[in-house]
Amino acid sequence: MKAYAKTDIGSKRSMNQDYMYCNTEPVGSFQNLLIVADGMGGHRAGDYASRLCVETMVQSLEKSAHKTPVSLFEEAVTAANKAVFEESASHVEYEGMGTTVVACTLEENTLYIANIGDSRLYLIRDGIEQITDDHSLVEEMVKQGNITESEARIHPQKNIITRALGINEEVQADFFEIDVEQGDVIMLCSDGLSNMIEDEDMEYIVKNSDTLQTAAESLVARANENGGNDNITVVLAEV
Repeated sequence: MKAYAKTDIGSKRSMNQDYMYCNTEPVGSFQNLLIVADGMGGHRAGDYASRLCVETMVQSLEKSAHKTPVSLFEEAVTAANKAVFEESASHVEYEGMGTTVVACTLEENTLYIANIGDSRLYLIRDGIEQITDDHSLVEEMVKQGNITESEARIHPQKNIITRALGINEEVQADFFEIDVEQGDVIMLCSDGLSNMIEDEDMEYIVKNSDTLQTAAESLVARANENGGNDNITVVLAEV
């Protein structure tokens, strides 16, 4: 697997509260590890939450004795949630901070995924497919048939998420396992990308770029051209 990651502050924000991790070498029992986290909170709290989440997950995975990918991710998510929650509870400047997180590892032909919040993982093959489910208010409205996917993208409440890491003492991640094939592209991103570009446009950019780096840079540039309303982070990996 080869991979490339890029993050950008966007056009409207004064601080980048996204944090990413992209490692194609072994991390503990995993052969590789990709993570995107999108923090929330007051001044500097969001960027601290996302960084603390990712760093704690990596540390947990490096030393864990668990063997299965889901149990490894469960332990890492629990550790990260505890770290962020305790920092939030013990420092007034970090009160209420939290973060989304989407992470994956490729083991032979199976991709194992964990996610909390509305950062996403897509699989790009013949088309583009969103694998993860958003834990957000507008996603619930879409599932209930109250609004369409297109309406959700521009809904005034699209930034309200219903599940985040570090907000409560316990958190539940969603886990996915999917089969992948040679040539598949895996894309992790924060909502600063997915809210600014239609899925079909993201697919077109990735498929018509010579390298993963070119694709990532083009995606970030397009998100900024379309308004750049939030921090923009993308991690691309080719099987």
